[in-house]
Amino acid sequence: MELELYNEIITSIHKFNGLSKDCAKMLREKFDNVPINTLFSILSLEIQQKMKMNHTKLFGPNKNYYENYIESVQKREPVGILLRMAKEIDAPPALLARNVLEKHCSQDDPNVSRKDVSRLFKDTTLIEDKDLSYEVYLCILYDDLYGPIADAMGISIGQEYEMKLQNYLTERNFAFRNEEHLRSRGYDKTPDFKLEVPIAVNGFVVNWIESKARFGNNEIHQKYIREQFLSYWNRFGPGLVIYWFGYLNTLDQPNEKKFIIMDHFPEDITYMDPNSIKQTTTS
Repeated sequence: MELELYNEIITSIHKFNGLSKDCAKMLREKFDNVPINTLFSILSLEIQQKMKMNHTKLFGPNKNYYENYIESVQKREPVGILLRMAKEIDAPPALLARNVLEKHCSQDDPNVSRKDVSRLFKDTTLIEDKDLSYEVYLCILYDDLYGPIADAMGISIGQEYEMKLQNYLTERNFAFRNEEHLRSRGYDKTPDFKLEVPIAVNGFVVNWIESKARFGNNEIHQKYIREQFLSYWNRFGPGLVIYWFGYLNTLDQPNEKKFIIMDHFPEDITYMDPNSIKQTTTS
């Protein structure tokens, strides 16, 4: 993706006043030539970055959204109190709902554990206060970035594209080992797939392939380099990273020797010819 288009999308996100689900709808309408998964991934990365910076400010000890919620209930405001509150404070609904639920639980038990709160958060039918139960449920349902539903969707999408990559490898009769097999051999940091026989993609030797079901911007790419890609290169040599939802064209480095990046499974593949390897004899 061109940097100019990326910056235009980021600017639209920053100017939008509302919840992420509504912002995603706006992006789909405004940038109808950009794949939906790409737009949503960019939005997700941007909001997550914003939350890292603003979490303490939004949910610090001096904030008591639970009291505000109780006041709204006492005023008999219509259902959707927490959703409207989340929009007002510019916070993900699920994070606000979790904060309110924690305060609610601590009213009955000041020593309530995070594990107990998480159990209620994942299954809102266990919350005895039926009004709060429904309010929390609505927040989880409406939040497409945070909460148990969003987490399950993220895991599912990641697995879907790993399986997609595995199918590509299997259909082309690649010999490979997956992450699970490599970990069983004692490797702590492993790519999704290690090729038993290297290939060349556009002339670049590839020993491993990593699947990323997300958009690659500079921040996330540098994070992956530090935490994953360099380790793969040290252990297995050069490889290939696939950002299925696209990436900034500024990430392409022509002189990069450790890995190449693409947004699809490569088509220009050169396979090793075992017959070209000459056996050496010892006298």
